[in-house]
Amino acid sequence: MMPAAEKLSGVVDNISRLPPDLFNETCRHILMYLQGQARGVDSAEISDKLQSAGFRLEADALQDIIRFLLLTFRSGGKHNVSGDELVSKLEEGSGKWSKASLQVVHRLWSEHGASVHTQQKVQGALGIGRIVDMQWKLGMAVSSDTCRNLNSPYVTLQLKIAEPSGFIRQRSFEMSVQQFQNFHQQFKEMAAVMETV
Repeated sequence: MMPAAEKLSGVVDNISRLPPDLFNETCRHILMYLQGQARGVDSAEISDKLQSAGFRLEADALQDIIRFLLLTFRSGGKHNVSGDELVSKLEEGSGKWSKASLQVVHRLWSEHGASVHTQQKVQGALGIGRIVDMQWKLGMAVSSDTCRNLNSPYVTLQLKIAEPSGFIRQRSFEMSVQQFQNFHQQFKEMAAVMETV
């Protein structure tokens, strides 16, 4: 599904404002994910690279660019289009594309489009997120508003999950030590089963 015309126009304006080398790097980051070479698209990393190069872009605008490029490259991979066909579709969608941006898309898609197509076929069957990082820490609750003396240990678990959309999300939750031990045991059992497959 393509974004609304006015939103697309804003996204294309922002892309066309990007210097070609920064747009190239952003596209490469997304293409690496779509080829299965990265666990997700880390928008914070892309934002840091843009800022370190002196280019300021609102977080929402960057998210829109990433979503648009993910959608464009996924669609191109699904339909196995050439670089010329992809650029033609982009030009049909909006006349605001800069020549430099279209050249970046054409060159990168000509280099990586076939790999994206192959990876999209493989990932078509997999529609679940992947855990890319997990951290835990042990804490002690000593008191609360309703209880003066708790003295209860707890574990805080933080997960980074690469969602099928390509974005990396962080989720954290707390559990008792017993719940964490059960969770750990279930992970060990899953790992043992997966090794036999």
